[in-house]
Amino acid sequence: MSILIESLKRNVHILTQDNIAEYRYIPRPTRALPSVNRIGELMNLMKSVFFPGFFGDAEINEDTQEYYMGVYMEKLYLLLNEQIHTGICCNNNENSGQSSSELTLAFINRLPEIKRLLATDVKAVYDGDPAATSHAEVIFCYPALQAMAHYRVAHELLMMGIPVLPRIITELAHSATGIDIHPGARIGEYFSIDHGTGVVVGETCVIGNHVRLYQGVTLGAKSFTLDNDGLPMNTPRHPILEDNVIVYSNSTILGRITIGHDSIIGGNIWQVYSVPPHSRIIQKKAVTSYFSDGLGI
Repeated sequence: MSILIESLKRNVHILTQDNIAEYRYIPRPTRALPSVNRIGELMNLMKSVFFPGFFGDAEINEDTQEYYMGVYMEKLYLLLNEQIHTGICCNNNENSGQSSSELTLAFINRLPEIKRLLATDVKAVYDGDPAATSHAEVIFCYPALQAMAHYRVAHELLMMGIPVLPRIITELAHSATGIDIHPGARIGEYFSIDHGTGVVVGETCVIGNHVRLYQGVTLGAKSFTLDNDGLPMNTPRHPILEDNVIVYSNSTILGRITIGHDSIIGGNIWQVYSVPPHSRIIQKKAVTSYFSDGLGI
């Protein structure tokens, strides 16, 4: 037992010191940090506000909706204020002198617009999928809606200068759905993702209205601009998709290029050049060959 205790003590001492060079990359907690679990609770409250009855208390109805909404909003304010405060402290960012309570109230005033945008996403997903039987089914079942709820909340927080929280929020959705949307991307109204698994939308993407993506689509960077130390700079490096663009499954669009409005990018396309409006980008027709006994494989 004494050997066990001594081993534990020794390793506790090592793990809490800075005498290993590589440990310097892990910040030491000097104050409360954001909580992934608490932010998960926060997003559940957000979804209860955006979609009453679908998340949270199932017994909510027209007579009780305002009561429950008041309860949700009070809890949401307290929890968001707490997490914004820890996020600011984590980054040593005083956010232009605004307090966490001021920032929280400013965000709450944006909730109606976020709900409006999410409502357009519900319609876009429903209209684009004949397998969807109702708007309710879309809200309950479609991973795109969960990813978009997280993204639209995270994007607003990022635009307000809130550090850390936006990435945690979108990564929670990424883990749950396989849809990876950076909170810095700018996405318009009526956005839909069909199936969704493996979709990647980079930080500086600009996506217009009525755009639809299918599973496996990557909107990524082709290359990075490096600074004097050889580190990548945060410059616009992801695609621009104008209104009414459709990108089919497993296509990759890279770099700061523009896909013109009303264009269609077919499946399994590697696109690194801009295309004008009304373009149709498809693969060449498959070549058929004949062989027997395994020859030609």
